[in-house]
Amino acid sequence: MHPIGNKLYRGTSRRLEESAGVDKELSKLEDDVRKLKIDFDIYFNGATKRPPLEARARLESYIKRVSDNRSLSYAQRYRLNAIMSRFTSYRELWRRNLKARGEELI
Repeated sequence: MHPIGNKLYRGTSRRLEESAGVDKELSKLEDDVRKLKIDFDIYFNGATKRPPLEARARLESYIKRVSDNRSLSYAQRYRLNAIMSRFTSYRELWRRNLKARGEELI
């Protein structure tokens, strides 16, 4: 009976490791959105000359890569959607502020 038990729980540890990896990616994504917001705030306050458009493009591609993951649980998908919603609202705010300053997005 012991081999049956192993057979039933063989993939459990792998799924838990994948879930932990996705949670780490989502935490990194939240941190990256927060850091990008800070970078844009610094730019709009006049401390830097160029907007952090390259960092924004990298973050957009990272969000796309994470959202393409089909193995997300419902809780992880909900968290990802919340992060994407926050990023989208910030992106619109940055676009309007850049437009008000007379700068074009690249």
